[in-house]
Amino acid sequence: MRDFLRRLRLPLLFAALLLLTLLSILGARGDGSDGDGVSWAPDALLEIAAPVQRAIALPAVLLGDVWTRYIALVDLRSENEVLRGEVSRLEGENLQFREALVQSGHLARIAEMRAGFEVELMPSEVVGQDVSPWFRSVLLDRGSRDAVHTGMPVVADQGLVGLVTATTPNAARTMMLLDRRSAVDAIIERSRARGIVRGTGSGALEFVFMVRGDDVQEGDNVITSGVGGVYPKGLRVGKVTVVQREPSKLIHTAGVQPNVDFGRLEQVFVMLQRGPTMDLLFQADGDLVPAPEAPPVEQPAAPAPLAADAP
Repeated sequence: MRDFLRRLRLPLLFAALLLLTLLSILGARGDGSDGDGVSWAPDALLEIAAPVQRAIALPAVLLGDVWTRYIALVDLRSENEVLRGEVSRLEGENLQFREALVQSGHLARIAEMRAGFEVELMPSEVVGQDVSPWFRSVLLDRGSRDAVHTGMPVVADQGLVGLVTATTPNAARTMMLLDRRSAVDAIIERSRARGIVRGTGSGALEFVFMVRGDDVQEGDNVITSGVGGVYPKGLRVGKVTVVQREPSKLIHTAGVQPNVDFGRLEQVFVMLQRGPTMDLLFQADGDLVPAPEAPPVEQPAAPAPLAADAP
């Protein structure tokens, strides 16, 4: 019986819809208000037909709504792509403006620094950096063809960077102050206390002074002393951050924060002059220009032989 009703489900539904349609047509033809009779058939048919028509029309309404939203999303996506391109362009311009501002201040400091030196400076770009934890050095794009030789100091607009340790015709390796092998004879700018600034291999330096009575305080500026014949006098090295004093020891130390930000080093200047110590140390270096040969000494002419006496 259940299978029989399942098979007749669609025909019965079709017959019911057809009957409702016929009754609605017949009810529409009568005015439904003659005499005292009450016209209940049109109202009943209307109540029954309204939900059915709403259910039949629902898929079309939903499809139209989805289509409208799809068209709106397509337009919104196109507008978003245009806006993203505009934002990207504005961000690029903003970055260029900020870089121009940074470079303008950087160039002003460079011009001020170069005006304070009588030594010729060779500008150079940092093109490589040693990633070894034991050695701290950078590679420059200037070499012996640009008159850059081993033993020349390297500076930046903030202060001292290091020393050229090796050169090729087109490149030079510079040992930075942070290197453990680096040692700079320096003084405290305020009190003139003298000591040695050594590299620790990390991002800080160490100022070693041997006189217990020397006045070294936090915040003091450390500059090169010029003693030793390696670096000129007065180059900025760093600032004292902490002083370690032990009464039982003769040698005291102080932590120094470098003036140069070595992590952001881009442009440096090679001082095209070596101190006397470096000249003595690298006098046999191949990048030195040999001294001109002395002109040959003119030898005096030999006296002419005397003629034999006649008999």
